[in-house]
Amino acid sequence: MRITCPHCGARGNDEFTVLGAADLVRPAADAPMTDWIAYVHERENNRGPHRELWHHQAGCRAWLVVERDTATHAVIAVRAARDGVA
Repeated sequence: MRITCPHCGARGNDEFTVLGAADLVRPAADAPMTDWIAYVHERENNRGPHRELWHHQAGCRAWLVVERDTATHAVIAVRAARDGVA
């Protein structure tokens, strides 16, 4: 799989580390324990387009939002995370 970093251009995915879903919302510090358990352990594993946070560790070290299809691994879009996750 190739990811086109907005700063470095097309690179192999071995230059990146994936953090996980880009759309997760962290519970408030005083949220009930059940909210924290759901946040940490209960994740959707949907087939199709999915937005993830990736770190270009072997390149510019920027955080990126990568949208890819989980069924085919085709990269749909890439943008710098500092431009907003939404």
